[in-house]
Amino acid sequence: MKNVRKTVAKTKILEFIQNSKAAVAHSDIQASLKGVCDRVTIYRVLERLLKEGLIHKIVDVDGVVKYAACHTCENKFHQHNHIHFSCEKCKKVTCLDTIMPVFNLPQNYILNSVNFTVSGFCPKCK
Repeated sequence: MKNVRKTVAKTKILEFIQNSKAAVAHSDIQASLKGVCDRVTIYRVLERLLKEGLIHKIVDVDGVVKYAACHTCENKFHQHNHIHFSCEKCKKVTCLDTIMPVFNLPQNYILNSVNFTVSGFCPKCK
């Protein structure tokens, strides 16, 4: 396995994302850290966590980038092509890990990733 650097910022950011029930924005992460590191360091850590396959990125219906922990990935099969649900009232974005959209692309096209977000009202806000 490749050498994976652990820093205080990386540990705290990953713990925050893993303990969140919904996807979180950069601003949520920055507020939770209470000055542990600056916003640029947060972006760098998020990029590293994405490359290491520990989190995935979601763009919500308002165009805000949010991050969620990987829950169903295996080391051999790392994929995030599930549906995300964005609540129009509370603005929480939830991964619907068990719902995977199916695409039939034309020949010679290769699917790399999907950003599929459905909006409506979550069970709490309905």
